[in-house]
Amino acid sequence: MSKNTPKAIRGTQDIFGADAEAFAFVVETFERVRKLYRFRRAEMPVFEKTEVFSRAIGETTDVVSKEMYSFNDRGDTSLTLRPEFTAGIARAYLTNGWQQHAPLKLATHGPLFRYERPQKGRYRQFHQIDAEILGAGEPQADVELLAMADQLLKELGIEGVTLHLNTLGDAQSRDAWRAGLIEYFEAVSGELSEDSQERLHKNPLRILDSKDSRDKAFVADAPKIDQFLSDEALAFFESVTSGLDAAGVKWKRAESLVRGLDYYRHTAFEFIPDEGSAAADALGAQSTVLGGGRYDGLMESLGGPATPAVGWAAGIERLAMLVGELDADKPDIVVVVEDDEMTGAGQAAVSAIRKAGLSADFIASGGKKKRFDKAVKVGSHVILAMSDGERRLRYQTEGASRDRLVAALKELGLD
Repeated sequence: MSKNTPKAIRGTQDIFGADAEAFAFVVETFERVRKLYRFRRAEMPVFEKTEVFSRAIGETTDVVSKEMYSFNDRGDTSLTLRPEFTAGIARAYLTNGWQQHAPLKLATHGPLFRYERPQKGRYRQFHQIDAEILGAGEPQADVELLAMADQLLKELGIEGVTLHLNTLGDAQSRDAWRAGLIEYFEAVSGELSEDSQERLHKNPLRILDSKDSRDKAFVADAPKIDQFLSDEALAFFESVTSGLDAAGVKWKRAESLVRGLDYYRHTAFEFIPDEGSAAADALGAQSTVLGGGRYDGLMESLGGPATPAVGWAAGIERLAMLVGELDADKPDIVVVVEDDEMTGAGQAAVSAIRKAGLSADFIASGGKKKRFDKAVKVGSHVILAMSDGERRLRYQTEGASRDRLVAALKELGLD
């Protein structure tokens, strides 16, 4: 590579080969599962007005204050490359009149952007799959989303991952819990980390999620949400857990799992690799596979009416790291022309094969004596060799794959 050749920007990636196949497998599986659950596809702009994220996510969060890619366009409007999906989906729901479809089940996927330190499984341009239910306040919506996530992970073949579940209560419960946390942490504020001291009165729930050892010493004895749950909030959580049990989704209570922003309510969850599992080894410190929660207050932060909603997101790169080695990408059939006079017939054959829904490669160049050897190296299930006005078949697989291809070729008159 020349010294003058531009390099990729730090925190971005060029995805190719086996990595690209794993990436595509995640997206294809997500698309198939979201159709099973009747989630409608949606596409939103890659950039929004900066206020969409600053109002929805919060000015004091690290995402808004440190991580967003923001710029002024030629009209001097501040725009931001989306750091997450939910805020843009909420904006679209309000501005496009999607309320008429409520409860609305939406699914999307694509690139997101955050300026943070690149590390294993985390990039400055990364990709997520995302599922949301808007305008649904009942616990069944939470169960539906979690069942969908659980099935997705199973169909991806990802094992050793457990759903960690908590409740943040309703607004009344959350406010009471917040006050209790402030009172508790104020008594030890001088021993907390600098970040937690700053969060104490702004967002005390985030102290519970701190990774700093100085904070962990006090988190274990901090007041639990269960002490403050209203009867309504407790009934909501019990409906979610009983629904998960009925759906066969295994879960584990995680009392310190929180969402710090004020608009979060009730259910909060993360799918986390079990300690010592292959998934935990693959991801390292980036342990969360998929996460989300209920955000009943978000629409109001964007000027809309009170609208219940719940959703989750998962990093495609992270999921792709967990799907393991996929079968080699080999075609069903390779058509090889060993006689140039058969090139037209070979092209007609490969076109018919592809139109029948079978994958095919076509070899009609290079040394005539080496073309068949080249076809063998491709590793296809079947080789259809054409020379001297004749065709001959070589089957390289047995069992169901061979039977399927035999039937297909007979149907096409190529047997």
